[in-house]
Amino acid sequence: MQKNPKILKEYDVVVQAPFGSVGISSHGMQVDIVFLNESTVIKPEPSKIALQIATQIESYLNNPNASFNLPLVFKGTPFQRRVWGMISAIPSGQTRTYGELAQLLGSGPRAVASACGANHLPLVVPCHRVVAKTSLGGFMRGMDDGLKIKKWLLKHEGAINGQGILKPPASAA
Repeated sequence: MQKNPKILKEYDVVVQAPFGSVGISSHGMQVDIVFLNESTVIKPEPSKIALQIATQIESYLNNPNASFNLPLVFKGTPFQRRVWGMISAIPSGQTRTYGELAQLLGSGPRAVASACGANHLPLVVPCHRVVAKTSLGGFMRGMDDGLKIKKWLLKHEGAINGQGILKPPASAA
């Protein structure tokens, strides 16, 4: 039996980052942002929203205090959208634990971690700012280089000191 060749996902824009690259694909106002570790195909005519997102991601990569201001549709359950809203309120350079967010939501840390894993807009919804009580926690559902990317993002924002040690979450400081 012959195997199907690997199908490459098509992106509107691919932004180069110090840790690899970020792919942006859009279908109307529904957008997906992914950290890439594979070959990709870029659309010949990217959408206007994808170009706006790429510009704002590049700004963030140059300045960790740059903010995102995008008219996006968040696809997820009501609980996921509540988690993402709380995560979006965490300032650059600060972190919160899965447990802290869970307590505020009347939920459990695993449910918060699951919502982080379902986030289709990383960087815009900065799930990298959510950490475990005593470690970085997970990132990108355990995909290759996920923790390396999370560590880079947190260091970029100043949440990890020069010795590579995570500063305590703001609420624990």
